[in-house]
Parts: sequence; structure tokens; C-alpha cells
Amino acid sequence: MVLTMAMLFLSCKDDYKRVGEEKIKKVYPRSVVEDFILTYTESPEKLGSEDTGTSKVLAVLTGPIRNDYEQLVFPYQTFPEGLLVEVFNEKNEKTTIEADYGVLYSATSIVDLRGNVVIKGDDGKKLETPQLYYDRGNEWAFTQEKFTFTNPEDGTVMDGEGMDIQKDLKFLNAHKTYGLMLIKENKDD
Repeated sequence: MVLTMAMLFLSCKDDYKRVGEEKIKKVYPRSVVEDFILTYTESPEKLGSEDTGTSKVLAVLTGPIRNDYEQLVFPYQTFPEGLLVEVFNEKNEKTTIEADYGVLYSATSIVDLRGNVVIKGDDGKKLETPQLYYDRGNEWAFTQEKFTFTNPEDGTVMDGEGMDIQKDLKFLNAHKTYGLMLIKENKDD
């Protein structure tokens, strides 16, 4: 019986050599950029090549390495050694987003941030989670992972699992929360 089981396990090895269409193709980045700074700006009016005008900084993205895979059918960019994003609102208030690893999917405008993701608002609010998705089109972030949200205005620290949040940390919808939270009541209640 033991000999039969040993033969069964040893015979389950895959020695098939894949060639042609079924062979896994190696994918290389179109470009690799080191120590980069990308500044996203917007101009209030359309400018020609000779026009002068002002533009507003919307975001600044920095990091040690960016790999560009924009030549693929589903284009994306990776930030394998981390990234820092500074986003500015209409009042020029800054929100910073840091992560150990990131992927920007160009076709869907979704950013996948992983590893020690920290979002800090201009007002001192802070969100920490191991993974976060950011929808650039809707300016909305979400995760199914555990998170910690610190609000110095209320003096609260909320722990939970799964949430949706606006990019400026003004609105948070937690799916499941636990721990100690202080809730302010209005005198009218």
C-alpha cells in the first residue's frame, strides 16, 4: 500500500515542455524610469503653443522606480519600490498618499496600492491599511482589508475591516468597525 501511494505521488510530475502559443511569454517594460517626479497640472483655459498663462498643480507623484507597460493590450505602470502622491484640492490643501508598491491601470484609471498604505489629510486625519484601491475618475478609495482611521479633531481612532472613503478623507463609510470610538451628540437630540 505504501509503495503504491509513493508511486502515485512521484508520478504526478509535469515534464511537458511548453512551446509555441501555449508558452508563457515574458513581458518587459517599455521603459524604466528612476528617481522620477511627475507633476499633473490643469490650465483654466486652452493654451496654444505660443500662449502664456497659468496652470494649477493637481498632483505630484514621486518614487524611486516606475516601470511602464503601456504597450500591452491592458496597459499599466508599476511602482515596485514604492511611491508618494501629493494631491491638491481647490483650496490648495494637500493630501499625501504613501505605499510600498503600486500599480496604475491606465485603461480603468484604478490605482492598486499595497504595503503600508498611509493617507494623511491636510487637517491631520490619517488612514492606514495594507492595501487600498483608488478610483481616479470618481476620486474615491476603497479596501476590504483591515484599517485604522485617526481623526485628531474628535480625538478618535477607529479600527475596522473594509471601507470606502473620499480622497480628502472628508467622508468615510466603514463596512465593519470594532474597538473604542467616541461619538459626539448634539444638544438638540
